[in-house]
Amino acid sequence: MTATAEPATGPNRAPSPVAGPGPVSPRAANRQGAGLPRRLAEALAGEAKFDAFTRGRYANDASIYQIMPAGVVLPRSAADIAATLKIAAEHDVPVILRGGGTSQNGQPIGRGLVVDCSRHFNGIIAYDPEAGTITVEPGMVLERLNTRVKADGWFFPVEPSTATRCTIGGMAGNNSCGARSLRFGKMSDNVLGMEALFHDGEPFGFGLTGNAATGVTGSRRADALAAAMRALAESERDEILRMYPRVQRRVGGYNLDALIAARPNLAHLLVGSEGTLAATTSVTLKLSRLPTHRVMGVCHFPSFRSAMETTKAIVDLDPVAVELVDNNVLVLGADIPLFRATLADITRGTPNCLLLVEFAGDDRDALLADLRRLDACMADNGHVDAVVEVPEPIRQKSVWEVREACLNIMMSMKGDAKPVSFIEDCAVPLEHLADYTDAVTEVFTRYGTRGTWYAHASVGCLHVRPILDMKQGGDVAKMRAIAEAASEQVRRFKGSYSGEHGDGISRSEYIAPMFGERLTRAFEQVKDGFDPENRLNPGKIVRPLKMDDRSLMRFQPGYAVSQPKKTALDWSEWGGFGGAVEMCNNNGTCRKLAGGAMCPSYRATKDEQHLTRGRANSLRLAISGQLGADAFTSREMKRTLDLCVSCKACRRECPTGIDMAKMKVEFLHHYHARHGLPLKERLVAALPLYAGTAAWLAPLLNLRDRVPALARLSERVAGLSARRTLPRWRRPWVEQGEPAHPGDVTGDFRDIVLFGDTFNRAFERENLEAAERVLIAAGYRLHRVFPNRGRRALCCGRTYLASGQTDRAREEASRTLTTLLPFIRAGARIVGLEPSCLLTFRDEFASLLPGPEAGELSKASLLFEELLAVDLDAGRIALPLADQGGRVAHLHGHCHQKAFAAMGAVETVLRAVPGLDVRVIESSCCGMAGVFGYGAETIDVSLAMAELSLFPALRKAGPDDLVVADGTSCRHQIHDGLGLEALHVARVLDAAMVASADRH
Repeated sequence: MTATAEPATGPNRAPSPVAGPGPVSPRAANRQGAGLPRRLAEALAGEAKFDAFTRGRYANDASIYQIMPAGVVLPRSAADIAATLKIAAEHDVPVILRGGGTSQNGQPIGRGLVVDCSRHFNGIIAYDPEAGTITVEPGMVLERLNTRVKADGWFFPVEPSTATRCTIGGMAGNNSCGARSLRFGKMSDNVLGMEALFHDGEPFGFGLTGNAATGVTGSRRADALAAAMRALAESERDEILRMYPRVQRRVGGYNLDALIAARPNLAHLLVGSEGTLAATTSVTLKLSRLPTHRVMGVCHFPSFRSAMETTKAIVDLDPVAVELVDNNVLVLGADIPLFRATLADITRGTPNCLLLVEFAGDDRDALLADLRRLDACMADNGHVDAVVEVPEPIRQKSVWEVREACLNIMMSMKGDAKPVSFIEDCAVPLEHLADYTDAVTEVFTRYGTRGTWYAHASVGCLHVRPILDMKQGGDVAKMRAIAEAASEQVRRFKGSYSGEHGDGISRSEYIAPMFGERLTRAFEQVKDGFDPENRLNPGKIVRPLKMDDRSLMRFQPGYAVSQPKKTALDWSEWGGFGGAVEMCNNNGTCRKLAGGAMCPSYRATKDEQHLTRGRANSLRLAISGQLGADAFTSREMKRTLDLCVSCKACRRECPTGIDMAKMKVEFLHHYHARHGLPLKERLVAALPLYAGTAAWLAPLLNLRDRVPALARLSERVAGLSARRTLPRWRRPWVEQGEPAHPGDVTGDFRDIVLFGDTFNRAFERENLEAAERVLIAAGYRLHRVFPNRGRRALCCGRTYLASGQTDRAREEASRTLTTLLPFIRAGARIVGLEPSCLLTFRDEFASLLPGPEAGELSKASLLFEELLAVDLDAGRIALPLADQGGRVAHLHGHCHQKAFAAMGAVETVLRAVPGLDVRVIESSCCGMAGVFGYGAETIDVSLAMAELSLFPALRKAGPDDLVVADGTSCRHQIHDGLGLEALHVARVLDAAMVASADRH
């Protein structure tokens, strides 16, 4: 709620009464009471939410700060935003516009109404492919925009590393730049016009949206304000020319310098204003032509300073981008599966750091000549044979993915000390870059820390973060001291304290020393002219909040994790469950809408609640007591996690390694202990216990899908959707022969234990039978392993984990580990077909049964396709496969295959089949996800996930094409949704071998 107590403020002026933290006065509380939610509900086509969980999810951005808002508005139109502004004014509540929430400095958070434009207000208003201009709503994501215009040969060239989730409105608010600003400039160089609303909801437009004479649309008020701003800039012309840093990367303060141009574009005053002047409703952009070709040279350096000293010489070659990757990224990235192969591809030896140099244009031969010039330039500067050429687009894409993840790679450091953003993107002239970095490094040493460096060497804007523990008051004090010292060094080297990410809370205090007293007063006049009542994003840019005010931070004094008292899984790798949750730094990688698999529920709903970041924030706030007593096991938390399908994409694709699937298991353990276990979860979890017996009742059990009344009954009683068929019970797969003994294992590569999971045993035994034939044909020895106690088949415990029954899962894991370990120690490998089951051996077993024995099983466990791929590559086996004559196979990967980097193996095996045209479907989760897809309350989301990419791709398949999917759930979803039969890779290989035998 809005505070009226005196807040922490900057040094220049008394605070606004609505800017800071503190208790709510009775007068303000009465104005903001129940009437605010009711008024908004009546006025909006969109939504307004005031519950603690929603507010908590919007209390953070990607900075160190956290401020609980009064409420959250999800507008559907400019009219919704106008209504919000008017009603907020009636209730004396500030308004903060928000895009993707990826800001580094606390821009889109505050104690007012946070207006999230990204969910609904994100469309294209106008597009002129002839002129190369486009007008969009502020919630439009940059990557979506570029996907739309790419077909016409255009792109928007301001490309921050967050392009997959940052919004155009947020980019305009921060005056974003990106890796290629050396060639294309920043947002203010590429914005043609903006439409916006004053603080009271009145519309106006600046720039090309206005008339030719003034560039203004709207009332006389807009004309008068525009004239006043031009007059203010003119009156401060000399001071602007004297004090504004003469570097391209200057985004601090307000852009008064744009108004002293011969023909000023008034929209550029709004660009970089961080929502403190007006509420943006549309942005018109100038597009650029896509270059036909790009090439990259990866320059290796033995020291950081040598890279900085060489940067200017490289820039003189006229590249499009020169990006730094420092030693921290090289070391940490090598431990992250997603980036390991790329870093190995582009590095030679052990360089201290790299510069990624890109050239772009329409003449490929000229670009290749540029790479030769780059090599000569490096040699002239003492670095002979120090360039790795990357001319191929697919390799370049992988390299850029590493560069774009630099921040998040560094944030993957374990423990409480992290690289902290507050002097992140100071920019200095290139001739001073090496000396500036030395000076800042000395500052770090003085305060007992070190820094991480990366990013835009081409324009002297390096992202630097000292490593500090923001839970400690002493390190917060260090942050202030380092900021002041860095500000002094920036001024000394004639640079800009804010070079890309804006001012926000972190840097607004340093506008005054950067620009001087006179321009600071001028900035206040700008703010007061647009927003005289200080209602729009108060405390940013002018009259700032204190950057080291711990009451504004995520880890406030007294912060502590209080729940759960005892965890069900082992979290020691993270320093406890709280440490694992806190690894989320809110960077928002999980918000990407294309590529990879994360986060499927968000892609289907676009709701922050159903997002890895949103869930992590809710968990952190709950376990630290900030959402009230027992919030951790509340029904609100259950709803927050309900649509997590445990795909594990975040485990691989989140560079900080958030494993929400594992966190959900922990949560469900405690939740069901408090609320009980529903019948549906009981039925599914116990499947391994009764599967053998149920097979004998198959004719009776299978009636459920033949008699509609039974399907409806199962929905009412057990919550299993009547619209979803259930797996068909069959005569189960039974291992043949007598039980093997560890002594039967000879210890060479041929010894195999085929693990038959419950799903393939009970419902699709043909997969296991096909796998047996393929493995035997390849020359493997299959050992029939049975449990020591009883004849019930071994189980991974996956169904119990899915419902949080960790004790039962531990029992299954212990039984399985005890049985398999003697064979593993004798030299056998464990092979399975179902990714979700087999990969449990490599993942959750270590959390259920911490110790070296689980590690032995993990190392010995392989998916069927992984085994074949490894041994085919080593030349140890050969398969008699017939030519398929160009038949097409569409391959959909199970989420866990993707999470554990196993997709390359299944591709390798399929491509070993002669004449098989393998086409990998770029898809996220199929949406089935075990019991999730069967639920009456989740089937709609389940199908929506499938419709994102999987179903559209398969609808284009030919009638004779193969569909390959190794996951039981994936095959069921494809069958139910499209009526297509998807095959496990084992059956594809088996069929190819049968064809081979027929030919002979």
